Amino acid sequence: MKEFTQEQLSTLSAFVDPERFSTGQSNRELHLKDISAHRGTLPAGIVWPLTTEEVANILTWTYAQDIPVTPWGAGTSTEGNPVPTLGGLVMDMTQMDKIIEIRPQDLQADVQPGVLRKELNRQCGRHGLFFPPDPGADASIGGMIANNASGVQTVKYGATKDYVMKLTVVLPQGNIIHTGCKAHKSSSGYDLSRLFVGSEGTLGVVTEATLRLTGIPSHHLAATITFEALEDASKAVAVMIGSGLDPAALELLPPRLIQLMNREKGFGLPEVPSLFCEFHGISAVTLKEVENLAKELCEDCGATGFRSGVIESERKDLWRARHEAYETIHRAHPGTEPIIVDAAVPISHYPQMIVFSQKLVDENNATGYVFGHAGDGNLHVVLMGDPANKKEWSMLEDINHRIVARAVDLGGTCTGEHGVGIGKRKFMELEHGESYRLMRQIKELIDPKGLLNPGKIFL
Repeated sequence: MKEFTQEQLSTLSAFVDPERFSTGQSNRELHLKDISAHRGTLPAGIVWPLTTEEVANILTWTYAQDIPVTPWGAGTSTEGNPVPTLGGLVMDMTQMDKIIEIRPQDLQADVQPGVLRKELNRQCGRHGLFFPPDPGADASIGGMIANNASGVQTVKYGATKDYVMKLTVVLPQGNIIHTGCKAHKSSSGYDLSRLFVGSEGTLGVVTEATLRLTGIPSHHLAATITFEALEDASKAVAVMIGSGLDPAALELLPPRLIQLMNREKGFGLPEVPSLFCEFHGISAVTLKEVENLAKELCEDCGATGFRSGVIESERKDLWRARHEAYETIHRAHPGTEPIIVDAAVPISHYPQMIVFSQKLVDENNATGYVFGHAGDGNLHVVLMGDPANKKEWSMLEDINHRIVARAVDLGGTCTGEHGVGIGKRKFMELEHGESYRLMRQIKELIDPKGLLNPGKIFL
């Protein structure tokens, strides 16, 4: 749909205060795209709810009116996950941003979906606690739940799904349900919370979540390790994980990306294949033992340098630069758009995937950067090109498809953390087969009209 009728406008305006509903062109255009190359269809209007009841009332009415609804978080996703594909109404959750309660004695926090990750951790930090999933961007909690977000610390702490205990969800037709509980374990029936985590807002709109927290580590050890070849660096990853060292983060960076980071930040890092590692522990003595073993294992894998004891300010700068890798690459190639590969494979196959992906980029003379969250087998390849150049864009799409196909063949996935959105839909049947048809049946059962975040996950 392109525009609301006057009657629809009058009804929608009555659901919320006037300043929380807009059909203004600028607001509509702000909700037309995320940070990916995917473009949506201009929505007819934007609504900013404040309560579960408002969300329920709006969805009850939009479903009766056959109006598509697209939930929106912070807009930091990379696969068009919150982009409206059929216009309609965008439900912007950013004003539902209350931290309802932090309960240190339970290691839990109750939050609304618009709470931003960094603000939650600032408040939890006062109690010596934090919410570990870290996608880099200051994403909203609702968006992280929708995408099952993770990031550099997943190797130690897990993904968002591992921290969601209880949800309040409004279903497409306006029904309100509660999933999970606040007990630390339960064997009671189907795990409906896990059904909604990672569903990208296609099954319901999360309006409240109880999250598990963990203690802030008292000691950190950061290290940068250099190698002559990416394959050697990736082999060291499997060795360190297999040794039981339990790194908190283990990132693989190629020379070209380090070169961009040096140019922008002035780090002066060696522009060779490198691992960025971080370990957390209860004492400096414990971490010293970890450091000695990590150095020995990496040298056995051909490490040419092992620099540890990175000071706190430099540690934060290095991780900030790693988090901003996508933006750094984008700035280095003005006038181009990205295709972002987000495949993940078992750790034992990670070296093979690195070599395969780098070879594809080199053989096609493509502009591409191969790196990733090596500690959990998550491979990123950022391919830059001009979508208007059909030949170039087709070549990049082919590289993307071949990498994903290899990952799936090795027992992996088309998306380790970015979600399916628009960009990964074409890989779902390849990866899931008959299970993909079951997913579609679940979608049709809960949302028979297909009005909630249409165009995502399913072709």
